[in-house]
This record gives sequence, structure tokens and C-alpha cells, in this order.
Amino acid sequence: MNCVRFFLSALVLSSLGSAVRAGLYYSGEQYAELPSQWRGFLLDQRALRNIGIKPSSQRPAGRTRKKYEEAAAKLEKISRERKLSADEAADLGAIYVRLGDSAKAVEVLRSAQREHPNHFHIMANLGTAWQLQGDLEQATACLEQAVRFAPGKLQKAEEYHLKLVQLRRKQANKDEKLDDLFGVNFVDEDGKYHPGRLAAAESKKLPADAVAIVQQLALWLPADGRLLWQLAELANAHGDVKTAAAIMDGCVTEFAMSNPELRQHRQVTRAAADELAQNKVTIDIAKAAHVGHAGSVRMRSSRPLMTKLDASALPPIRDDAVNALPWSVIAETALDRKFQPAFATYLKELDGKQITLNGFMQPLGTELEMGAFLLIENPVGCWYCEMPEITGIVLVELPGDKTATYTRGPVLVEGKLKLNRNDPENFLYTINKAKVQKLE
Repeated sequence: MNCVRFFLSALVLSSLGSAVRAGLYYSGEQYAELPSQWRGFLLDQRALRNIGIKPSSQRPAGRTRKKYEEAAAKLEKISRERKLSADEAADLGAIYVRLGDSAKAVEVLRSAQREHPNHFHIMANLGTAWQLQGDLEQATACLEQAVRFAPGKLQKAEEYHLKLVQLRRKQANKDEKLDDLFGVNFVDEDGKYHPGRLAAAESKKLPADAVAIVQQLALWLPADGRLLWQLAELANAHGDVKTAAAIMDGCVTEFAMSNPELRQHRQVTRAAADELAQNKVTIDIAKAAHVGHAGSVRMRSSRPLMTKLDASALPPIRDDAVNALPWSVIAETALDRKFQPAFATYLKELDGKQITLNGFMQPLGTELEMGAFLLIENPVGCWYCEMPEITGIVLVELPGDKTATYTRGPVLVEGKLKLNRNDPENFLYTINKAKVQKLE
């Protein structure tokens, strides 16, 4: 238990640290005001990216993808009974985009556009679908119309989406260059790339809402690694070297980006972040974290996607059976500053009962044979920048001398659920005497 408490302490320390919607419109997605805190943004951005991954025997469809598939099936059924309204057609096109089927999205949205040529959501969604299809000329034409039709509060975001596509049209197909969205050269006063520093003249070019703009772009286009690189540069320009290094790590390891400039910037920020982590901070790096950068970003939400639990869809709880626990129920937990958790009623009723929960393993230490581990809903590329909130982590304890071998694939855990209502040194949820099964 000591290693659990040590891990939790590190986790807690690491945790202390009007919606703009455009580009892709789906009524089932609600956004908080941007920019969102880096960790929450990266988690939701990854969740959107995971929706588009086709399920396989090794990676079954996740809860969120299933939700989008069900929404698509419902609209498809309606379309066979009657013609979809403009808003319904825009929704179906957006869902297809999220599910990674941009060809279907183009088909639905082009048909809807012919009947509703001035519908903003249809035009914006069609521009995004064409972009993902690789037809940047068609995407440009649609997004130019979307800018014309956009309400005033959304026009700026649409303009930057259009600018992004126009920049990409001028580049070679496989060019991984950083998109020059803001006309900024990310260098210090000496014209060199420096951790946590941006020259004053370059800083003045950055709009105040640059982070919010690029976060929004990356939410519409979650599989676009270059947008994450752009966010890494913005984080570094604002003095957040650790976030910049972590995001650049993901660009290289997850997106296999090989641009020499990116890799050089990654080395610079990673070296500085490692020094900060080891408390070997030079005076130069310490200054860079506070002086000569674009100024701190005021984060306006903890994470960008807002969801609400539909309790009516949950199955009845049984004392004589094993109950499936959905992650959506766990996500409803709220935690105040005094570690007073507010659990969903359904979760409280499962306390002390046998449950099953599927997810991904996260070791507590370096050992791969584990008597206890953490269970999280989605895999993460970098635990330190993408780790879930404390309310989204479950401690799994196996009985006696039993162990489980770490695996990167999904697992199913069965055991007795225990809720922690008042001990800040332990996790909020524990599954005791657990059995672990790999999911094929």
C-alpha cells in the first residue's frame, strides 16, 4: 500500500497544475469554453481520435465509438423513412467524419448541400470532410462559403480553418512543415530556438486567443499531428516547457513525424523538461519559465468536451449477479478541494457489490508482474501529460499472492467495488480480490 500512496501523492501534485465551435458541427457534442487545461484537452482530443479507429479483434470498439455508431444508425433509419432535415443531415455527416468514414460524409453532405446551399453547418462539415478526403481544392471552396455563412462569433474560427487548408494546398503532399497560422517565428531574441522563450517582437504577433484557436482546430481534426506540434510550440512560447516536450514526444512517437525542425525542438524542450523534473534547474531555464515569453495562458475550462450521464439507460443493479460498471458512471464523480467526493447514485449502489470493468492497465511502478495496478478507460501515450483525472483512475488489487502480467491491450477486471469517501491518501475506487482477463 505504501507504493500506492506514493504514486497517489505524485498524481495529486501533478494534478495541481463561451464555447467556440466550428469546422465540424454535431449536436451531440458540447464544448466548454476554450482554451482548456492541457491535460484535459489532450485526454479529450485523444478520445475523439480513438473514435475514428476501426475496431478489430485486438481492439474492440470503445464506449464512445459505440455511442457514435448508434447515433449514425438512428439517423440512417430515419433517412429510410423520410428525408433528413438540414440539421439532421449535418449531424450524420459529422458523425461519419468522427467514425473515420469521410467518403460517406461527403456523400451525405453533398446531397444535403444541393437542397440547402446556404446551410452553415452542412457547408462547414462538408469542407472538413473534403479536407480529410485529401481534396483541398473542394475543401477550400466549401470553407470559403462557411466563412460567409458563419455567425459573427464563429467567423474567426472558420477563417483559421480556411487558412489552414489554404496553407496545406501550397505544400507538397507529404510536407510536415509547421503551419504558419500566425506569422510567428518561434525563436528568442537571438534568433535561436530556446526552451520557454519567445522574442518580444514575435510575441506581439500572437493573437491572445491563439491557444484556443489551435485547440479547436485539433478537436475538429484529432488525427492531425501537425496541429499538436503547433500547440507544443505555443506551450513553449508561453513558458510551459514540460507540456511542450510531452506533446512533441507524442508527435514523434505516436504520429511518426520526422521533420528535422520538430525533432530538434523536441530535443531542446525535452532536455529542459528533464532538468526541471530533476530539480537541476539552471538560472537560464528558470528565467525562461517566467521572463521573455508570451505570457501565461488563462485556461477557461478543465477539459473541452462536456458530457452528461443518462441514468435511465443503465441496467438494474443485482445483488446475486456480477454488474457491469460503465466508465460514464465513474466520470460523474466530482471532487472538491477538501477531498469530499460526490459519487453518482448508481455508483454508490454498486459499492460492495461484484462488478466488471474493462479498460487499460497502468503499472504503479516498474514491475510488469503486478499484484496491484491502475485501470484507466483509454490508453495514454505519455502518462505525465495525458493521465486521467484522479476521478478517472481505479485501483485494482488481486487476491493474496496472485499477480497479473502487464499488457498494452484492453483487459476485463472482475471483483468487489469499494468506494473511498474520506481517505485522501488512497484512490477513490478500488476493485478488491480482482480477476483479470485479456480482451481479444
